[in-house]
Amino acid sequence: MQKTAEQYNEVLTTCRTLFINKMKDYGSAWRILRLPSLTDQIFIKAQRIRGLQQNAERKVDEGEVSEFIGIINYSLMALIQLEKGVVEQPDLSLDEAIILYDEQFKLTRALMEAKNHDYGEAWREMRISSLTDLILQKLLRVKQIEDNKGKTLVSEGIDANYQDMINYAVFALILLKEQGEE
Repeated sequence: MQKTAEQYNEVLTTCRTLFINKMKDYGSAWRILRLPSLTDQIFIKAQRIRGLQQNAERKVDEGEVSEFIGIINYSLMALIQLEKGVVEQPDLSLDEAIILYDEQFKLTRALMEAKNHDYGEAWREMRISSLTDLILQKLLRVKQIEDNKGKTLVSEGIDANYQDMINYAVFALILLKEQGEE
């Protein structure tokens, strides 16, 4: 578990740095995005990863790593939107956005630690393609919940699905690094 914690922190640092740099470039323009828009952005990234995993030929010179990072950051933005609500104009300073980002990542990491304890790091034996499929499955669940106006009968809410997607993407990035494919 100690190794996982260190690797998780490395991924967090990479994602957080990109988030901060994009906030410096664009501000908090993402705050106007409704949840279905964020879900669709994540879906596009997951579909691209699946395409990269299935197709030998690539026409755009970007690999899976940048797409998994995008899944993490868009999912964190979605969690912030769930907490704060959607706005008509950007409303967060860089410092405020970083605090919210860090809070959501901390909650998501705590979930990972609890599940990792119970599952015994089973994800380390998984294929990256399976993690991609699980992310896509979570996305389809979120889309269905969104179509149902957030109502579920027995299922966990949208936030838990975003957290799972983040953790699956972190695991994929760790595995890619271990395989020397970063």
